Amino acid sequence: MSFVRRSGRLCALICCASLAACSFAPRHVPVETPGKVKTVPARQGGGYYKDDGPGAEIPADLDSIPDAVPRADPLSHAANRPYTVLGKSYVPQTRIKPFRQEGVASWYGKKFHGQKTSNGETYDMFGMTAAHTTLPLPSYARVTNPANGRSVVVRVNDRGPFHAGRIIDLSYTAAHKLGYIDNGSSKVIVETIIPGSDQPAPAPVASAPKPESVATTPPNSAELDALALRLLMEEEAAAAPLTPIAEHGVFLQLGAFANLDNAENLKNHLARDLEDIADPIFIYSDGKLNRLQMGPYPDRDAAQQIAQKIRDTLGGTPTLVFR
Repeated sequence: MSFVRRSGRLCALICCASLAACSFAPRHVPVETPGKVKTVPARQGGGYYKDDGPGAEIPADLDSIPDAVPRADPLSHAANRPYTVLGKSYVPQTRIKPFRQEGVASWYGKKFHGQKTSNGETYDMFGMTAAHTTLPLPSYARVTNPANGRSVVVRVNDRGPFHAGRIIDLSYTAAHKLGYIDNGSSKVIVETIIPGSDQPAPAPVASAPKPESVATTPPNSAELDALALRLLMEEEAAAAPLTPIAEHGVFLQLGAFANLDNAENLKNHLARDLEDIADPIFIYSDGKLNRLQMGPYPDRDAAQQIAQKIRDTLGGTPTLVFR
């Protein structure tokens, strides 16, 4: 049976009030990483996400936090299913295999600290983790900053980034160790690590995605079923009529997932990325797909004005839905 999960405006007001309080008083972020902490002045900006940062307390020596240790973890079935975000389709890899990619990395901090990642873990900005659009969850990768030769090993346990031209989001600590915290972003090389091997697996280089496309390695025979499922999802998203709900008008569709947890995860991310847009994001499910939507808007022009703001912020294009 279809249902709508709406983000309440009350929650949005509470979040805004909390953020406002952070600008006037030090904010202590719980840190699970062992060791001493030091209090630092609240930072505005610095990360790729607006007003993101480390919070008021950070470990005394971030460089001493060890890299992730690759191990043969079972892959998450739900987190590795095909999905669409802002008009782009993604087919995650379903096995650990050689992969190499060059492009721009960003980082995410206190706004996501303590939130669930796409595979159900808790994001710790002081851990050594990362978000990627198509690498298997969980998996491990070596990320290198060619500008200074620094290299780290991270556990990939989240999806993103969904900003045009970005290939990976690193935790605050990982970005610090690579030397680009203050810049907010940096060119990097991402290489999959096969558990049991100390070195990244050799693979052809996958270029950074253009705004109109998604960079993935060519699917092998084991991934053809996933590719077929993705095509089916696109057809359903385009052709299947939505069951009428109380609101009527024009809506913006931001993404579509077969797995509800993945839709919830993206909703949390986009709510922060698009915080300048007051319209709530809600999940609409028809039993097959879980769609992230915004609205309703009174007409096409009003919806397209918001769609343009989203394109300017994230580089992706929402789909207009009429009912």
